[in-house]
Amino acid sequence: MTWSEKLNKWVGYNREYEAQRLAELTAVPVEERLVRYADFIDTEVNFEPSKVDLFFGQFWDTFKKPPKERNYVQKLDLCILIYSLLSFFVKTLDNSNISNAFVSGMKEELHLYGQERNLFTTFFNVGSIVGAVPSQMILNRIRPSIWIPSCELSWSIMVMIIASTKGAKLIYAMRFLMGITESVAYPGFALVLGSWYRPDELAKRMTIYDGAWAIANMFSGYIQAGVYTSMNGLGGLAGWRWLFIIDGLIGLPIALLGYYAIPDFPINSRAKWMSQVQRDYSVIRMEEVGRKPPRKLTLSRLGQIMKSWRPYGFVWPYVFFNICDTSSYWNLWLKSLNIYTVQQVNLIPTAGYACGLVSGYLIANLSDRARKRFPFLMLAVFFNFLGNLLLAIWNVPFGVKMFAFFLPEIGYPLWGLMLTWGAETFQDDAELRGLAVAMGNTMASAMGAWFPLVAFPTPQAPEYKLGYKLVTGLHGLEALGLVFFLVMSKRELKTRGKVLNKFGLAVDIEDYMDNGTDDMSLEMADEEAGKRVYQSKGEDVAVTVKDVTVTEKI
Repeated sequence: MTWSEKLNKWVGYNREYEAQRLAELTAVPVEERLVRYADFIDTEVNFEPSKVDLFFGQFWDTFKKPPKERNYVQKLDLCILIYSLLSFFVKTLDNSNISNAFVSGMKEELHLYGQERNLFTTFFNVGSIVGAVPSQMILNRIRPSIWIPSCELSWSIMVMIIASTKGAKLIYAMRFLMGITESVAYPGFALVLGSWYRPDELAKRMTIYDGAWAIANMFSGYIQAGVYTSMNGLGGLAGWRWLFIIDGLIGLPIALLGYYAIPDFPINSRAKWMSQVQRDYSVIRMEEVGRKPPRKLTLSRLGQIMKSWRPYGFVWPYVFFNICDTSSYWNLWLKSLNIYTVQQVNLIPTAGYACGLVSGYLIANLSDRARKRFPFLMLAVFFNFLGNLLLAIWNVPFGVKMFAFFLPEIGYPLWGLMLTWGAETFQDDAELRGLAVAMGNTMASAMGAWFPLVAFPTPQAPEYKLGYKLVTGLHGLEALGLVFFLVMSKRELKTRGKVLNKFGLAVDIEDYMDNGTDDMSLEMADEEAGKRVYQSKGEDVAVTVKDVTVTEKI
């Protein structure tokens, strides 16, 4: 074995072995699966959760699941969900603290009276542009359990370097490099989460993962207030410098934990916290949903992806929501009033992030129950639109303006739901699921590199001539993007001859029949079938899609 083969065995994939393993696992008859995975499959037909479990099940789905399935999903939550939340929390904490540090002494100490604050964001966005798509290409060659934690280690070190800065230039350099190393995390974790959870589980977890953004912004205000009060001047360092040191120290152990916690994908997982039987069951579980495992991304496949509507349909609403985030300008308005202390300026916006957490969870929970994404996404867009419309008017009573800053935070759920919708619509292509988010981040970073400079120039703060008006219009375009995604996904369902499985997700007819069970529902995608829904048990049902006829007991 050559050194390159040894290296690939440690950090990469064996696609031939994965294909062989997938074929062997999916070829196992249903009856044998029940025996092989008896520790994870509940065979009790009339299982009914207790009243207590039913109550808590309204808030978290595992409480209503049968015992064996509940234990399995809880194990996924403990390792995958918790770690991804911690990782994103730390990254968001570092990013938000740039804004908090700026209004907590950095501006005065480093004499940043020009566009430096916006340029910090610009350099970070340029780094994200450079790193986003290449990082997802690297994930097709290097395991997430290796690549993501390695980037996180680099990130944490660079955060602490900022604490030593004597001017803006070093911050520009660190922010650029941080943008490169951070670019893998958001689409990478979205890809991993979407590879392990079913449709009735995914939106809540995607939203909670994305909710780390709001949690970090909340804690950033409290941490900055605490640091400013207790550590300002300690060791001869200003409080805002201690903030970056603390951030880096928090990030280092979390990065190291990633080498253990991230399980890669079901088909090639080697996570120490899972047995081999659990890994096999995970493959079957996702295969029944119709979610395809990763494959080698060739230039030919990449070309096919780029020729389809899919990446562009996803990127359209995703980018507009990304660049329309105006939460970081809230504390500038508060500071301009000259009625709040430094601590209050940092703490008041945390109430908005708390509202985002609550609304995000509630809307995602309802979305999972309804197994619909579009109407709840439009609701989130409405909150963002209304809030920025009021800020565009600007000359409104104090209470209305404070409420206007709150509203976009209530519309926060769009992030997690859009990731979920993309993961489900593109479930037949794992590489596209990662690339679509990476492309969205790249385009958002490209626009974000100049958008704040034009729409929200620092010297105009807090009343911007163009900013909130422009953002209001962009939210309208965002809503049109969601409509386009809905129309194109339904059109694709018909033109590609797919059917909806019992989870409401589009799959090929062959995959549907291969994973048939004793109690399934089938909705025809073909218009000629009148979109009839067949729900039966123990009867022979003939299914015809584009001249393909299959008879199956369902």
